[in-house]
Amino acid sequence: MSYSVDLRERTVQYVEAGGSRTQASRLFGVSRKTLFHWLHRATLLTTPRSVRQGKIDKSKLLSHVQSYPDALLRERAVAFGVTPSGMWRALHRLGIRKKND
Repeated sequence: MSYSVDLRERTVQYVEAGGSRTQASRLFGVSRKTLFHWLHRATLLTTPRSVRQGKIDKSKLLSHVQSYPDALLRERAVAFGVTPSGMWRALHRLGIRKKND
């Protein structure tokens, strides 16, 4: 969670007006490290983060599961170039669970 731009501006203004950085961090409830980052930034606006692209394409994984329903976890992992634990997480996110019948 990021701090509001208003809080950032008030904290930086406090320091620029002569207040100490330690007092500002205590008064506004932010860490000194965060305050130092704000003081050295060109703008105090939040920076949008991009969505991380995963290695495994969900549609390809679903079609692979439909085409090869009996494939082992390690076989799927090799097919997609990931570790078996990574493949398990991807299947788990999609709600696919293999039954032990």
